[in-house]
Amino acid sequence: MIRLAQIWRYPLKAIGRQKLDRVKLTKGERLPFDRHWAVMHEASAEKLGDADGLDGWMPKSAFLRGAAGPSLQAISGGLSNGKLMLSHPDQADISVDPTKDEDEARLIDWLRPLWPEDKPAPSRLVSGSVPLTDAKNPYVSINSIESLREIEIHVGHRIGVERWRGNLWIEGGEPFEELDWIGREIRIGAARLIVREPIGRCAATAVDTETGRPDRSMVQIVNEKYDHTNFGVYAEVIDGADIAPMDEVIVADAPAPDPNAADGA
Repeated sequence: MIRLAQIWRYPLKAIGRQKLDRVKLTKGERLPFDRHWAVMHEASAEKLGDADGLDGWMPKSAFLRGAAGPSLQAISGGLSNGKLMLSHPDQADISVDPTKDEDEARLIDWLRPLWPEDKPAPSRLVSGSVPLTDAKNPYVSINSIESLREIEIHVGHRIGVERWRGNLWIEGGEPFEELDWIGREIRIGAARLIVREPIGRCAATAVDTETGRPDRSMVQIVNEKYDHTNFGVYAEVIDGADIAPMDEVIVADAPAPDPNAADGA
């Protein structure tokens, strides 16, 4: 039996991580407050100009991210009572209200020592009308504990779930079987989702999340063993509900029908 094992969200893109006891999925939306804010660097902030927020989706290269600044991967914490509560092994803990200008300035100052000096500096805390996820569509990411364990056995040591920054972790299936679910409907508790596409991985997964230092290239390891660089899948919520760890995951035997296909096609 496949079950939901863990739930994670990332209120500030690429900065911090937060484990949840339960969450409410909503049709056509990401997890609540997942990648709701992001920090732009100076180069992208100049292009934004004086606008108060983002009008649409922007690529991850516009923001601070783990692939460009490995030390960010060691930041933990998330959203609590309207404040971002963040920790890093090389910094004092910080609590900021993302709606206050003075707290935005404090956050930017806190991040500067954790960001490479040879890259455009942290500049602005932003949010927008769409999620600031790597994918343009408001998907939920799903990873497998069994897939992770197979990689850990291959490399000979623990890697952990944190570096993959997934929303939902499932357990009880076969390693990497989730990559065969593309186009299928799955149920997690009372929620219904359709798996849309695999998640291609980047260099951020090479970083040890306890130290913020690169250790092993997960992209290279996955590619050498499986001839691809995918780990996990993106899914679209088509029927929302409250979900929690231990909820059963049921996968349809066949792909879901295409709602855009003509009748009889």
